[in-house]
Amino acid sequence: MNPMTLYPLRFEPVYRYRLWGGRRLSSLLSATLPDGPVGEAWLLSDRDDHSSVIANGSLNGQTLGQVLNRWPTLLLGQSARGLRRFPLLLKLLDVRTALSVQVHPSDTQTTYLPAGESGKTEAWVVLATEPDSRIYAGLTPNATMITIRQSLANGAVADQLASFTPKLGDGVFIPAGTVHSLRDLVVFEVQENSDVTFRLFDWNHLDATTRQPRPLQVEQALACIDFMQNAVGPVAPVVEEREPVMRERLFDCEHFGLWRVRSEAPFTVGADAVPRVLVFIDGEGHLKYDGIDYPCAKGDVILLPAVVGACVCHPRGSIGLLEVSLPQGA
Repeated sequence: MNPMTLYPLRFEPVYRYRLWGGRRLSSLLSATLPDGPVGEAWLLSDRDDHSSVIANGSLNGQTLGQVLNRWPTLLLGQSARGLRRFPLLLKLLDVRTALSVQVHPSDTQTTYLPAGESGKTEAWVVLATEPDSRIYAGLTPNATMITIRQSLANGAVADQLASFTPKLGDGVFIPAGTVHSLRDLVVFEVQENSDVTFRLFDWNHLDATTRQPRPLQVEQALACIDFMQNAVGPVAPVVEEREPVMRERLFDCEHFGLWRVRSEAPFTVGADAVPRVLVFIDGEGHLKYDGIDYPCAKGDVILLPAVVGACVCHPRGSIGLLEVSLPQGA
């Protein structure tokens, strides 16, 4: 394939049933929701069981994994070194009731990582809230292994968790090892490409199919908790540009970076020789690359391959998006 054949790649979401899910993702994505509570939309995934499918251009119908395996350097540039799959997993979460109280291992806690899996540091951007919305992240000052075990026995786990009422637009960074949960809100999530989750407490949920509680992994969760991680609150956005585009950096860690961008005037997205992912959260317009217009609208997810680099977004009115960077030289 000629390098110039790669282009801005748009992907279809993969919806996932979750007993704590709702129906609010229908207002954020154009693809029709299946019946039942939909808790997650996997926006960009390179998992063996759910690999995102390209929905535009000459590569329509091919998966992210297929393109990465065939043209790793064209797709990811220097980020492709040492990678066997795309390093991030991007989602939308509609948490209608409450996500289980859970923890993810870090990359160094290899005892708790299945073969081929990484740890799981993640971050959220709040897209919708309700009066009862709550984010639980980190521990109260006096929480210990002993107090958490006691709280599990008496059902008072929430008393051990730091929490706050989220606001629209809040960015929350959740390092691996941080105990966390969500209640009644919609978030965008960027995370390491891992599906390793240890449930500590499940709010007495019952699985709809078995009418039984879901399994817990208490000992693994306790072993992976970072007991030095106190209360986690919203990050302070760093404004990098105000005119003609409003660009704020929310997260910048070894695993990913994320910017929130809004503009009514044309502006540059992406960066030379590196891949970027664009998640459109409001408005519509088009990307101009190599003389071709690529439509973009609320709910679209577009991967800019490294060989594409930077291109220009032309809004139709106002447009808002999240721009995600990958780890370099993984």
